[in-house]
Amino acid sequence: MKRLLIAAGGGGDAIATAMVHAALHGPDEPALVLTYAWERLVVDPVPGPRRPSDFTGTVPAGPTLRLVTPGSAPRPPAGSLLPRLAADLRPELGLLDPYEGASGLARQIEEAAAYCEAGQVDVVDVGGDILADGTEPTLRSPLGDALVLAGCAHTGIPTSVHVAGPGLDSEVPEAALLPLLGDPLHTLTHADTLSVQAVFDWHPSEAGALLVAAARGIRGVCGTRDAPRPVTLGEASPHVYRLALARALEINPLARELKGSASLDDAERASERVCGFSEIARERARAASLGQGADASPEAGAALGEQPPLAERFAEWERRTARSGVAYVTTRRIAEELALDPAELTELRHHLRTAFPARHVPPLWRLATEG
Repeated sequence: MKRLLIAAGGGGDAIATAMVHAALHGPDEPALVLTYAWERLVVDPVPGPRRPSDFTGTVPAGPTLRLVTPGSAPRPPAGSLLPRLAADLRPELGLLDPYEGASGLARQIEEAAAYCEAGQVDVVDVGGDILADGTEPTLRSPLGDALVLAGCAHTGIPTSVHVAGPGLDSEVPEAALLPLLGDPLHTLTHADTLSVQAVFDWHPSEAGALLVAAARGIRGVCGTRDAPRPVTLGEASPHVYRLALARALEINPLARELKGSASLDDAERASERVCGFSEIARERARAASLGQGADASPEAGAALGEQPPLAERFAEWERRTARSGVAYVTTRRIAEELALDPAELTELRHHLRTAFPARHVPPLWRLATEG
C-alpha cells in the first residue's frame, strides 16, 4: 500500500508535495505523487503540458496511467525535469495527462488509487492559487490546480486539499488566503526539508525554494524571477493548511466550471470565461516571441564584446537589486537576470560559496547591503 498524493500545479509542486508527505507521514512511508509535466519555457520550450507519448521509458501503472522513472526521457523538442526528480525524490512519480479534461484526470486518479490500494487522496499546492476566485490581477496559472480539483471531485474518492506556504507563488496574496484557511495543520521545520534539500542545487522552482527557506527559518523580502513584486517570508510562510475538497470547490469557480470538461480545449475555454485568459495561450505567445529572439532578462540584448569579469557583473547587479529592498534572491533569478549559461552559473556559485560562505542560505542567497 502507498499513500496517494497529487502535486496540483505541476513543476516544483512535486518537490513540495514530497516534503509535505515526509513531514506528515515520515520520509520512509511509500507514496505515489501524481504531477503534471507542465514546466516553464526555460525547461520545456513547447507550450502546455506534456503527455505520456512525449516521453520514452515510462512504466505502466494502469490502462492510462504512466510512471516517470529516472530512466524516462522527454522526446525532443519537449523538455522535462521529471525524470531527474524521479531520481532525487523518494516517492514514485506518476504523470497526469490533462488532454481529456477533468474526466480523463479522474480515470488516471482512480487508476492510481487502485495501484496504491489507497482510499484517500491528498492534494498539495504551494502558494494557494488552488483557491483562486479568478479575479486576482496577479493570477497566472490557475488551470492545472482547478483541473485537479475537478478531477478529484469526479472520482468521489475522499480528498483533502493542502495549501503550503500561502502566497509564496505570488498569485493569490497571503492576506487574501489566510481568512480562508483556518488554523495550520503543520508548521514545516528545517528537519522536514532534509529529504528534498539536494534538489534545489539544480531545480529552478522558486515557490518551492521559498517554502524550503521559510521552513529553515529565513524571514525577509525575497526576490524571484517571475513575480511582479517581491515575496515576504513571514510567520505563516512555513505553514501547511488542510481543507476539505468541497470547501476548495466552493471557493474556486474555475474548478466547478471544469467538472464536466472532456478535453484540454474545453478547459482553456472555461478558463477564458472565468478568469479572462488562457495560460496556455499566453505560453504560446511567449514561446513565439522567444523564437523570434526576444528575451525577458534585463541583460539580454547587451552589445556583444568583452564584458566585465563575472564577479564584477554580479556585484553591480547585487547592488542594484539590494537597493530595491530585496534581501534574498533565488538562484534562478540570478541566472536569468545575468543571462548566465550553466557553466557561468556554476562558476559564480563556486565564487560566492568560496568568497562569501555566510551569504549562501540554501536554497536562497542573501544579498550584501551597503553601509
